Amino acid sequence: MVVGTTGHTEVERAELRKISEQIPMVWSSNFSTGVNALFWLTRKTAEILGPEYDMEIVENASSSEKGRSQRHGAKPGRNPGRSAKQQLHEIVRHGREGMVGERSAVEIGMHSVRGGDVVGDHTVIFATTGERLELTHKASSRETFAAGALRAAQWVTTQKPGLYDMQDVLGL
Repeated sequence: MVVGTTGHTEVERAELRKISEQIPMVWSSNFSTGVNALFWLTRKTAEILGPEYDMEIVENASSSEKGRSQRHGAKPGRNPGRSAKQQLHEIVRHGREGMVGERSAVEIGMHSVRGGDVVGDHTVIFATTGERLELTHKASSRETFAAGALRAAQWVTTQKPGLYDMQDVLGL
């Protein structure tokens, strides 16, 4: 089974987890191979650079995009943050306005832009005194998500029962 929908209730998520005990299931909110590589590169880069680098994420999608900012990567269970022990919702700061004070060492800034017919652009910025590293993925066609879902469907047929995500499909 391949599941790509989002917005499940906790009861529905529990039911999907139970089903995955009987059959192999890939459950991902984003099937783009490129954006999933970006998620992996982001975690690896955060490990390498360490907390001395501030981390900011800028997401750009169509003005008709439904859902909330930066839903990709936070479900189900892959944290783009600095540590697997941290929950993304605990360290994300959406946008900045007014006198927000000094940034904490673990804070991740999240900025969402909506406009036009952008399929999906994601940039992760690591910045410290004297240098900045930016990782960017840009989707120019929704076909990339369909191709990734097909890749997941082919991969899952050879797996044992369990709950997998696109990172598993890609061997990351």
